[in-house]
Amino acid sequence: MSGPSSRSILALAGGVGGAKLALGLAAVLSADQLTVAVNTADDFEHLGLYICPDLDTVMYTLGGLANPETGWGRRDETWNVMGALGQVGGETWFRLGDKDLATHLERTRRLRAGESLTSIIADLARRFGIAPAVVPMCDAPVRTMVKTDEGELAFQDWFVRLQCKPVVRAVRFAGIETARPHPALRSFDGLRGVVFCPSNPFVSVAPILAVPDVRVALQRAKVPRIAVTPIVGGQAIKGPAAKMLAELGHDVSALGVAKYYQRLVDGFMLDAQDAALKPEIEHLGLKVKVADTMMRDDQDKRRVAEAAIEFMDEIAADGRHS
Repeated sequence: MSGPSSRSILALAGGVGGAKLALGLAAVLSADQLTVAVNTADDFEHLGLYICPDLDTVMYTLGGLANPETGWGRRDETWNVMGALGQVGGETWFRLGDKDLATHLERTRRLRAGESLTSIIADLARRFGIAPAVVPMCDAPVRTMVKTDEGELAFQDWFVRLQCKPVVRAVRFAGIETARPHPALRSFDGLRGVVFCPSNPFVSVAPILAVPDVRVALQRAKVPRIAVTPIVGGQAIKGPAAKMLAELGHDVSALGVAKYYQRLVDGFMLDAQDAALKPEIEHLGLKVKVADTMMRDDQDKRRVAEAAIEFMDEIAADGRHS
């Protein structure tokens, strides 16, 4: 196969919410119909290892390996290395399970040998039995830096070590200027559609959009582009999205997210709990689909994916994307 199918969907994803919808899409699409482009700006080096939290969450989820209780990390994990590391005074604030460590060890070895992140992820995904394409947003290191009332912090320091407590003033992506997008992000024409997964807009989706040329290519694309809300009833389903919306001056609601994505998408998928917001979001010029967007189990993930695909096709049919 020379390239993506003309009926293929590109999902922009990061974190647990993105991984959940990616799994639902993978369940209803054939392998050549789905590419998942994943945020890499929360990657970091820790204990001498190259850690890719969002990529690994997406891969473990698609491979049926994820911890079902947390949504991240691996199921049936053990913690012998972390326990022993604590005994000798090492850093244990970012917990890496024994099985998870194998991924980081092998990826770090191969990166140091000169292999690209794209190549490594493709091979790991194959070994994990993942059929759709999983790709990093770029190969160059990009780092999310959070400007807070306690100074600028690396994302994982703010998110995990400090548990999101410092107030966020701004977010920047160090190294983004020289990054080159993965080929899947260079042109969107010919796709069935693009879906912004219910991931944190500021630290999961924004870095992908910030890779040079991606935002412009997406704005110009003549394909349906939809976003699935990560905010339901004024709360983030997972992670600090609601806190960040408030601290960065946005409405803490699905409406706030719709405004943030307003010039990038044609449609917005709104949870039934927030149906009252539909007229305001439509007033932004967006088509709105109201649905149950909560993904509690695999059946829910499949249902939300089917609704998202149906929404894309409706937008394509009425020409709202052109």
